[in-house]
Amino acid sequence: MVTDDPRRDVNVEDLLRELAPRVLGALVRRHGHFDACEDAVQEALLAAAVRWPKEGVPQSPRGWLVTVASRRLADEWRSERARRRREVTAAFRAPADESVVPSLEQERHPGRDDTLTLLFLCCHPALSASSQVALTLRAVGGLTTAQIARAFLIPEATMAQRISRAKQRIRSTGIPFGMPPREERAERLRAVLHVLYLVFTEGHTATSGPDLHSGELTGEAIRLTRALHRLLPGDGEVAGLLALMLLTDARRPARTGRDGALVPLTEQDRGLWNRVRIEEGVALVTNALSRSAVGPYQLQAAIAAVHTEAACPEETDWPQILALYELLSRLSPGPVVTLNHAVAVAMVRGPRAGLTLLETLDSDGRLSGHHRLDAVRAHLLEMAGEREAARERYRTAARRTTSLPERRYLETRAARLG
Repeated sequence: MVTDDPRRDVNVEDLLRELAPRVLGALVRRHGHFDACEDAVQEALLAAAVRWPKEGVPQSPRGWLVTVASRRLADEWRSERARRRREVTAAFRAPADESVVPSLEQERHPGRDDTLTLLFLCCHPALSASSQVALTLRAVGGLTTAQIARAFLIPEATMAQRISRAKQRIRSTGIPFGMPPREERAERLRAVLHVLYLVFTEGHTATSGPDLHSGELTGEAIRLTRALHRLLPGDGEVAGLLALMLLTDARRPARTGRDGALVPLTEQDRGLWNRVRIEEGVALVTNALSRSAVGPYQLQAAIAAVHTEAACPEETDWPQILALYELLSRLSPGPVVTLNHAVAVAMVRGPRAGLTLLETLDSDGRLSGHHRLDAVRAHLLEMAGEREAARERYRTAARRTTSLPERRYLETRAARLG
């Protein structure tokens, strides 16, 4: 039964994205066959996206999606049985009437949420990082293949192949649908957080293309991390990652000018920053740091919080930021951390000290030829008064980046020093 009014104003797209992992989890938990279930759920989501705006949202939207997806599975398996004249698969041994309605267990526990289990499955170590990202956005985020491909600026066919290979990998390796053993959960949770971080980072500063950021990706990363935080409210790193995303995204309205050009942090109109997100982010990281072991995402969120607390660039507490980066460097060393650490060193101890720290990255293959290393070195050289050397580094960074807004910004910096 479909209601006439109350649910007609519900944002159908948001509702479908929220329900997607719960519906898929219910089907996979009951039937297995992740790939077939995922295809059926996507078809059900598409059907709902067409029908619900016109007819209204069903009283039990989750049950409606489970029913439609189950019917698609039943049709697919019946067709397969007729075509190949073989026995019904193990997942389809239930009577036909049970295949098109929610199971008794689902009726008793309609609020059961399999999102966390599904996230662990999509981020299984048997999958590559790119496959983990794509499958998470599709299966847990409810995004279509076309939406994911558009966000990453690659052809839809390429993304479809990536998702297909990921599902085939799950099938061929026999990865079960269920929570990993207790001894593996911490490591698998780190993988989940890393995937969500990658999604947000790509959305915040697109690695290529005409736009600096993709609101679709940052929005989805925040939504999924919020869902994870609801499932694991006591995990400090989950809270830290959500805080980091909120504090970083709060600056988005000021990151580009009217012409789409990149505006660096020191030149941004801080009155445009989203104060609601800043307050939420600060509260999250403050609470996490006070009650749980310190982790890398909490430290990064704390650094972002210090930046947002400054009314103007001159009031930034760089000594505190430097102390946080020194702790982060010990806890989670890496080239990107060192890159940002060098800027904090320069702001406290002078550009020469920052440049000295950057020299440690020259032999690190992970940043070899990366435009960000050249861009940071150019900035520190400019601070040190070496205009010619800074100009050349800006030009080199501009040639190496595939992001058009970043290239224009770097070229403009180089031109100012000419």
